[in-house]
Amino acid sequence: MARRIALVEDEPDLRDNYCAALRKQGYEVTAYGDRDSALAGLDRELPDLVILDVGLGSDSEAGFEICRQLRARSGSLPIIFLTALDSDLDTISGLRLGADDYLTKDISLPHLLARIGALFRRVSALQEQRSTSSRIERGALTIDPQAFRVYWQGELVDLTLTEYWIVVALANHPGHVKSREQLMADARAVVDDSTVTSHIKRLRRKFESLDPGFDCIDTVYGMGYRWNPGDA
Repeated sequence: MARRIALVEDEPDLRDNYCAALRKQGYEVTAYGDRDSALAGLDRELPDLVILDVGLGSDSEAGFEICRQLRARSGSLPIIFLTALDSDLDTISGLRLGADDYLTKDISLPHLLARIGALFRRVSALQEQRSTSSRIERGALTIDPQAFRVYWQGELVDLTLTEYWIVVALANHPGHVKSREQLMADARAVVDDSTVTSHIKRLRRKFESLDPGFDCIDTVYGMGYRWNPGDA
């Protein structure tokens, strides 16, 4: 069965070009040009992945609001921002809202398709892991692959698909430093260094919201990140 992608883009020519490229790859695509039609369509049925522009017409932050509502409904739905807004603040805002990736429109189509393919591979790997993997226990951390859930001190940590894989990649090898490149490979991600850094910051904040003393994700400067084995 073809993967279903929802594309939210207000520029007709770009929308048509993206739709054609995605359909050529075998994806089933539904396109929307504004916030209201997108929310109405997505309310009826969630696709397998959503690609969002940030500004839609005169609504400069419509994509952020759509992302916020989608993430409230599903923590595992893959979401990509594809936008002309390229400031660090916009990128951080998108990732904070729970997007799995933030891309600018100068990205080539082959690169865009590679990032989409990477997200779908993570979805497939997650489904396989659910049926074959047992719980991971690292002190106060519990990872339940069967339910796609991460718990800290018995409390659920609300993670996106990307964040889940990063935690799994780190916790599987406590004390071992993972470079950004290794972390991307283990987490089945195709993202740049700054995006990995943003995901790590968001992960820390989510754990710290449950436990202000959380310090299990170490930054090893110039090398990468590791799960602190002191609590393992």
